[in-house]
Amino acid sequence: MRVKDKSIIVTGAGSGIGEGIAKRLAQEGANVIVNDINKDLGEKVVAQIKAAGGNASFFAADVTKSDEVKALVAAAVQRHGKLDVMVNNAGWTHRNRPALEVSEEDFDKCYAVNMKSIYLATVHAVPAFRANKGGSFINIASTAGVRPRPGLTWYNGSKGAVITTSKSLAAELGPDNIRVNCINPVFNPDTGLSAEFAGGPVDDAVRAKFRATIPLGRFSTALDVANAALYLASDEAAFISGVCIEVDGARCV
Repeated sequence: MRVKDKSIIVTGAGSGIGEGIAKRLAQEGANVIVNDINKDLGEKVVAQIKAAGGNASFFAADVTKSDEVKALVAAAVQRHGKLDVMVNNAGWTHRNRPALEVSEEDFDKCYAVNMKSIYLATVHAVPAFRANKGGSFINIASTAGVRPRPGLTWYNGSKGAVITTSKSLAAELGPDNIRVNCINPVFNPDTGLSAEFAGGPVDDAVRAKFRATIPLGRFSTALDVANAALYLASDEAAFISGVCIEVDGARCV
């Protein structure tokens, strides 16, 4: 049990990568708060975790709203007596298209969900971490933030901001024994946003095109990312801060 009795929030955990992370951490003994804006999806994940013998509860919150993130953190402290780890997984992308064709509304949403959420998590979770004499942020960024492709310019920029901000926070919050790290997953055709990333339906031809850029010859899975999150959440990573783990099969282009 590598994270036994740790109090952990996972945002955007109603499906996809967040669901995988929540289930893996619960499997390893964590007390998990499953956060999502979709109550039905979140409670389904909680039920599955409990059925497998894990400990989890649901809390609905929009990660772009300060009052709701504050309430999310407070719920973790109230339910578990502390907060040890916050996994900022919730994310969104505009559709793959030329930069000038992305609407201002989509730009704002992309930065609100991907970047403002990190700001709000920091504002509200750091006091809880300080009260606990330490803590850990795990921010789910993307290979797009370090090796961007055309068509996702504003999304790429938002993830690059997550990476740089995480490194800066690691340096600033280190004296408080607060660690800040990132995980950069590669494209996964089985997530809810895959068609947006690809700019259309993800058929066999599209899968083959993306797979060809990954030397290990397959796509990342939610479990791949979850295993990286488990390491960063565990005491095994007690001296790891300010890093990005690229879960991308050595994606080269």
